[in-house]
Amino acid sequence: MDNIILTGFSGTGKTEVAKQLGNSLNWNVVDTDIVIEQEEGKTIKEIFENDGEENFRKIESRVIRKVCMNTHTIIATGGGAFINEKNRNILSESGFVVTLDASPNTILSRLQKNSRNPLNERPLLKSSNPLEKITELKKQRQYIYSLSNWTIKTDFLNIHSVSKEIIHAWQLLNNQSNSNIDTTTSDIHYTSSIITEKGECPVYVGSGIIELLGHYCKNNTLSSTAYLIADSITGFQHTRKAQLSLENYNVPTHTFTFPQGEISKNIGTITPIFEWLAQQKAERKHFIVALGGGVVGDISGFIASTYNRGIPFVQVPTSLAAMVDASIGGKTGINLPQGKNLVGAFHQPSIILIDTNFLKTLPKRELTSGWAEAIKHGIIKNLDLFEDFEQNSNLIKNLDPLASTRVIKASVATKIEVVNIDQYETLGIRTLLNYGHTIGHALENSLGYGELLHGEAVSIGMCFAARISEKMGLIDMACVHRQEKILETFGLPTFWRNINHEQIKLAMKVDKKTVGKSINWVLLENIGKAVIRSDVPDDIVESTMKEVL
Repeated sequence: MDNIILTGFSGTGKTEVAKQLGNSLNWNVVDTDIVIEQEEGKTIKEIFENDGEENFRKIESRVIRKVCMNTHTIIATGGGAFINEKNRNILSESGFVVTLDASPNTILSRLQKNSRNPLNERPLLKSSNPLEKITELKKQRQYIYSLSNWTIKTDFLNIHSVSKEIIHAWQLLNNQSNSNIDTTTSDIHYTSSIITEKGECPVYVGSGIIELLGHYCKNNTLSSTAYLIADSITGFQHTRKAQLSLENYNVPTHTFTFPQGEISKNIGTITPIFEWLAQQKAERKHFIVALGGGVVGDISGFIASTYNRGIPFVQVPTSLAAMVDASIGGKTGINLPQGKNLVGAFHQPSIILIDTNFLKTLPKRELTSGWAEAIKHGIIKNLDLFEDFEQNSNLIKNLDPLASTRVIKASVATKIEVVNIDQYETLGIRTLLNYGHTIGHALENSLGYGELLHGEAVSIGMCFAARISEKMGLIDMACVHRQEKILETFGLPTFWRNINHEQIKLAMKVDKKTVGKSINWVLLENIGKAVIRSDVPDDIVESTMKEVL
């Protein structure tokens, strides 16, 4: 990789970090905004005001093409440059692309102090409420920024530290080992953020990072007492590592465990936990740590959303399904006999920490089940991710460190993109994540929780939805078979036998995706593109049941 390219939102430090990198590596430094101003004889503000944003973007693309012909150059880009697909491809082919990230509050504070390019002269941030404008624009761009080679969260790092992190990452990807940089106190594992009106939830992904749990909690202002909730399958070793990490950073930690499995996801399980928190005199400034699979996350999140009318919590998912799906998005809840997740709340975690080492400890069936949710994200919205599963299935299934981490990060980023747009599922966009879940939840309910693992049920549900899509004229059978093939490659079921169809229909009627008497089916228009339809005829559902169930 001949160049290092810095992208990210305004105020994340690209210009100053580029200068530091240039000094450290003895490379040339180019700031595309400065080149544009020099070549046009106008400020960025003047170009926007006189010529419009469209013309500015054309100039920006021309400059990017030119500077990317250089080698051994640090290239700092404007905040919107990487959003354009052609620019993104040119920059990615030219070198190692690093996103610098920071919270909206940090960005606003930095821009207000910037005398060279003050906040009021930034055309895209003109607003009576600049923090709201920054938050909204950053939310729109978050997914695109996650497509870079590396991301570093700069809130708590100085320019010198960020520069060292980038050099270390660049050396790793170039198979160099002459770096003595200590990454144990940095944000090098930061991947992306869920952005809500209450703040940001950073997501950290890496191998062995359970030992950094205390560090990341401290860095995100969680430094009081922690209440660690786990299930009996999580294991003493994992629980002890999490507790020691928190206590090493002077965070007093208490633990509570409950019996494993979906059968525990009910009011009978959470009542003793509420009483335990009361006995421990838990306060609003304290926080809960959910260490386990999706059941632990759902229960712990629901408790955090309601105890003392809401306290912070941290997600530390240990199952693959929880890593790529259940831990992300703020959905919490418990089951009723009539259906799954019928009682719950939206409560975003403060941090999500994903240690990919946990995958090595999972039973084979549970690991296989987890791939269903990751593949689902590719099917509904990310063709590149789906093709990665197709082309590298053996490496991914065998938990090759690079391949498995890559698809987990891509899957996480895809879900975050959807959640950032539609946090409370009010716009209909987040409903796309329910692909395969209408039948999946009905199967789990009808068979009794435990007969099918969640990912197995969703896999069957996806096959059901794909065949409905074909019958509705949205896709052809080649698309249906392509989906079935990848699911079968990963050992997932594509049909189920000996099931009472009337039970399935009854379960679908109480599903949360049912509005009035109509089911909001998530269907496919193509691999990588899902749609929501509420006009699926009953006869199509009936005929599909006979094929798949």
